[in-house]
Amino acid sequence: MLEGQKESERYSRQLLFAPLGAPGQARLAAARLAIVGCGALGTAQADLLTRAGVGHLRLIDRDYVEPSNLQRQTLYDETDAAAATPKAIAAQARLRRVNSEISIEAHVADLVPGNIETLLADCDLILDGTDNAETRYLINDFAVAHAIPWIYGAAVGARGMSFTILPGETACLACLFSDAGDLGGETCDTAGVLGWVVAQVAAVEAGEAVKLLIGARAALRASLWTLDAWTNAWRETSPPPRDPECRACVRRDFVHLRGEGRADVTFCGRNTVQIHEHHRPLALDALAARLRPHGTVRDNAFALRFLPAQPPGFELTVFPDGRALIKGTTDAAVARSLYARYIGT
Repeated sequence: MLEGQKESERYSRQLLFAPLGAPGQARLAAARLAIVGCGALGTAQADLLTRAGVGHLRLIDRDYVEPSNLQRQTLYDETDAAAATPKAIAAQARLRRVNSEISIEAHVADLVPGNIETLLADCDLILDGTDNAETRYLINDFAVAHAIPWIYGAAVGARGMSFTILPGETACLACLFSDAGDLGGETCDTAGVLGWVVAQVAAVEAGEAVKLLIGARAALRASLWTLDAWTNAWRETSPPPRDPECRACVRRDFVHLRGEGRADVTFCGRNTVQIHEHHRPLALDALAARLRPHGTVRDNAFALRFLPAQPPGFELTVFPDGRALIKGTTDAAVARSLYARYIGT
C-alpha cells in the first residue's frame, strides 16, 4: 500500500457504486479467484480484478512471453519478451506493482488432470483465459464436479463470446458445445485477433466475476453473449438450455477430469513429442491453407509438415487422424501449446 494511503482511498470510486459499496468490497477482499491462462484474455481480466481488489488471485499459465504477444497481452513489455519470461511470473510481477495489498500466486504449469485439484480446489471462481478447448472442457468437468462457478470466454479475429456457468443452475460448456465435436479450428495464430475485442470480452468476464464474488447473482447475464467487433454485431442467446442428456452436468461422466479426453503424449526418439488425437479427424487441405501464411507447409493426402515462422526451430507433422509429431522439444507442455496454437483443439 502507498504510504499513508487508506483502503477507502484506493477503492473510493468503486465504493461509491451503491450495488457494490463497502459490503461488496469486503467480499471481494475475502475472495479466491483463479485465472487459467495468462494470454490476452487472462492478462486483461487479471489487471481489472487486481485493481478491483480481489483478495487472492491465482495465475496459471504454461507459456512464455513472445514479441507477438505484446499487441494485446497488456501486462507484458519488450523486456519480458526479450527474456522469454514465463507469462505467469511476468504477470505476477506487474500486478504486484499495481496492488500490493492483495495476494497473487503464479504457477508456471500446464493445467492437467494430475494437478487440477491442487491448483483449483480452494477457489471460489474460475476464469477462462485459455487458448484451447481441451483445457476448457477439463475446467468444465472440474467445476461441475465440485460445484464451482466458472466463466467461459473466447476471442479470435474480431469475434468474441462469454458465458457464465453456474453448475446445477445453468447450462455447462458441454451443453453448449458437445465435446464429441470441436469449438472451432481457428486460432489467434492462424486467424489473428484484435486487441480491443479481447478487452471487450475480458471486461464482460471481469464484470460477471465481481457480481458472482459479491453475491449479486440477480445481476448476472444469463445469456450466451457474442460479438463481432468489425461488423458491430452483438447478440445474446438467452438463456441457453441445459442439455437433458449432457455428459457432464447431467450424467456426471467426467471424461476430461479422468484424462480420457486429453490427447495422449509420447516421446518419439530424439527431441520429438507425439500427440495422439485419434478421435479428431482433420482435413489436411483446409489446415494447409490456414497454416501457409504462418510458415512453410508441405502436404499430401497422407500428412502435412509445417515449420512455423514463430517460434522458429520447430516442425509439426500432422496426420489425418489428428495425430501430430512435434519436433524440436521434449517438453510435453510446449508440444501441447504448439498443437493448440496452430492446429487448434
